[in-house]
Parts: sequence; C-alpha cells; structure tokens
Amino acid sequence: MNIALPALLIFLLLLPGFIFRSRYKRAERSSLDYTPFGQVVTEGVLWALCAHIVWLLLSYLLFSKHVDSAALLTLLTASSKDQSEAIAVVARDSRWIASYFITIFFASFTISSAARHLISRFRLDRASCIFSSLFRFHHAPWYYLLTGADFDKKSEPDFIVVSAVVNIAGEGVLYTGVLSEFFANSEGQLDRLILRDVMRRPISKDKEAFHVVLAEESGSRFYPIDGDYFVLRYDEAITLNVEYVRLVEPPPIAA
Repeated sequence: MNIALPALLIFLLLLPGFIFRSRYKRAERSSLDYTPFGQVVTEGVLWALCAHIVWLLLSYLLFSKHVDSAALLTLLTASSKDQSEAIAVVARDSRWIASYFITIFFASFTISSAARHLISRFRLDRASCIFSSLFRFHHAPWYYLLTGADFDKKSEPDFIVVSAVVNIAGEGVLYTGVLSEFFANSEGQLDRLILRDVMRRPISKDKEAFHVVLAEESGSRFYPIDGDYFVLRYDEAITLNVEYVRLVEPPPIAA
C-alpha cells in the first residue's frame, strides 16, 4: 500500500493534463498518437500543472479552500504510518477533494474539446491566419492538405478531387475521384484514401497525338469504375495530385 498510494496520487494529479492534451491534440483523424513518448509526458505534465494552478486559484478565491501541502507530501512518502495520519486528515475533507478532482477532470475534457472545435470552426490554425503559430496542429499535415482547412470560409472548396498514378502490371494507370475520407497509420503517415465517382485510364493515353484528343474524345479516355467507394492505398501510389474545386454560380442570363 505504501508504494501504490503515491503512484495512485501522482496518476490522479497528472491525469487532467493528459485528458486535456488528448482532446485538444489533432493527429490526422486517428485516435492513435504517434508523438514521441517524452514529448507526450512533458506536454501532459505541463497541462496538468496549468490546470491545477487555475483550479487551486479558483478554489481559494471562490470557496476559501487551499491545499494542505504537508498532508500532500506525506501521502507521497513510503511510510505507512505517516500515510495513515495524512489519510485521516484528507478524510475530513473528502467531499471537497472528490469534488475537486471530478470537476477538474470534467473541465479538462470539455474545455479542450471546445477549444479544438472553435479553432477548427473559425480556421484560427490556417497557414495565413495571424494565430497560426499558436493554434496550428503541427502533427497533422495530411489533415490540412486533404480537408481544405487552410482556406478561409469564403474560399473553402466544395469538394476535393484526388488523382493518383498506380503501377499495375508494369503500366501506369491514373485514378481520379472525389475524396470522401482518408486515414493515417499509427506513425501519422497517410495510409488510405476513400474515393467516390472514380474513373481510370492508362497513362499511355497521354501519348496520343494532340489532334486525336478532341474535346468529345477527351472524356472517353477515362473508364468509370463501378462501385460506391474506391479504396486507394497510399503506399501503392506513385504520385498524388490534389485539386480543390469550388462551385461558382453562373452569371444571370440577361433578359
């Protein structure tokens, strides 16, 4: 017990920081976090420290409650006798302590989730924003490339067209379609793209003489692929092209 209690206490003290970090951080639409372990621990400890400073300050200003540092340090010792005395001190204010931890856990979850939502909603993390250096999710480059998050609301694309060249039996084949979703692996690298309305054609078609490729024939060079969704694995693509498409209303016809 004398070893387990300090470990449990440290876990409870640091947990708000890791909750905040996990909800605030964006990692390529994946629940897997590929950030180095040392960085994860450092960020979690710093967020936990900030959370406790704010919560202790609010506790003192609103309810005149302060932490008993002597009891806290005693709980972190390995002496069972000293721990028993500290537990008796804590038990007298157990309801307040329970309320403290419950509220700080809840706040860490909700505030971080709301902060990430607001940053994405108002595009405060886009490259051209003055707050980019502060709010940008630097571990999610594919997120910005494949969602159009770097555009402001007025110029946001209506859909994104992805074209990729895939080597099939020694021949390059061009696949193109509208991006529906994408997924990254545990290392944060792009794993697969989900496309719809996909068409394909051999690259060799590009070698035809210019006079053969007429407007009406240009579309016939592509062969539509039956199916609702097409899964393209990124490691099988030789090249990848991303096109942002925005629909523009045609000008009114003059009477």
